[in-house]
Amino acid sequence: MSARETALAALLANLTASAAARPAPKPVVLRNETYPQALPPGGLVVLRDGETALAEPIMSPLRWHIEHEAQVEVVVAGNTAAARAAALDALLVALAAGIVANRTLGGAVEYAQAGPADLEDVEFEGAAPLRAARFNVTLQFSAAETPLS
Repeated sequence: MSARETALAALLANLTASAAARPAPKPVVLRNETYPQALPPGGLVVLRDGETALAEPIMSPLRWHIEHEAQVEVVVAGNTAAARAAALDALLVALAAGIVANRTLGGAVEYAQAGPADLEDVEFEGAAPLRAARFNVTLQFSAAETPLS
């Protein structure tokens, strides 16, 4: 397994554990999946693999320092705008706290940092309004031989 895949799998495990520690109903955590037709009662967290932002060689012995930007999408529902805002805020705080508590993601990365969230209200005709957020998580790690290792 590549260093990138190891880092992303560790981030998914971290997000899943943070979501599982929440009170019921618990959010569903997915990776690179499309949104389900019905939003789970506890909300939805989707990890997107993102892209490599930096790949810098370090010589003797050859290693690559990599910064990878993964995206996390979070969606919640609620009866009122205030309830949706509170639910989203609580879930974002829990996800960020999980990353802060384990910056190396169990040794899979050298450092993980959650960035600021872009917030938006989402409305579909005939459906209850939702509140959503998207934020990046910067994963810093090293790879041997090539950035693809």
